[in-house]
Amino acid sequence: MFTSKANKIFQEVIEKYHVINSVDQPFENAYSKTDLIEHLLYRKCWIDTVQWHYEDIIRDPQIDPVAALTLKRKIDASNQDRTDMVEYIDSYLLEKYKDVTPKANATINTESPAWGIDRLSILALKIYHMNEEATRTDASDGHRAACKVKLDVLLEQRVDLSTAIDTLLYDIESGDKYMKVYKQMKMYNDDELNPILRGQK
Repeated sequence: MFTSKANKIFQEVIEKYHVINSVDQPFENAYSKTDLIEHLLYRKCWIDTVQWHYEDIIRDPQIDPVAALTLKRKIDASNQDRTDMVEYIDSYLLEKYKDVTPKANATINTESPAWGIDRLSILALKIYHMNEEATRTDASDGHRAACKVKLDVLLEQRVDLSTAIDTLLYDIESGDKYMKVYKQMKMYNDDELNPILRGQK
């Protein structure tokens, strides 16, 4: 199943990141571009993992305002990278299924496969960090117990989401569903579409 591979890669990424556990560490993809989907999934989850920790840092109430603004710019850039990677993964899947002829009664899904995969990557991060909280030796029994309940829900959610993604891909492959991907067309990063940026030109 596709998501078995994806979940394994996401776990690899998260564990690799936490060896050094720094947003400034260099990135090296464990998969070559010849293994394209593995390469894309690894890069996607790395972006998500770094951004997860950016979001932790920027919530420090003692953060220097100048540093916070710099970090906000990094988060904006990371969000764009995240969106780009989703579109690359969808492009890979569009190419993979390009010769499938949808059935006459085929329907479209509410989201593209890659946006489901995006949620699966974020879910892997939630599971990793909730497990940390559920096993923290310096936390109270009550804290660990509450986090264990949440962890169980997240694990169930991963099973459900994985099943839904695999079912969607099977339905696309069999012609029961068809892919139609819309580019995000984000406006706030565009010099021509953001009126604040446009006014400074």
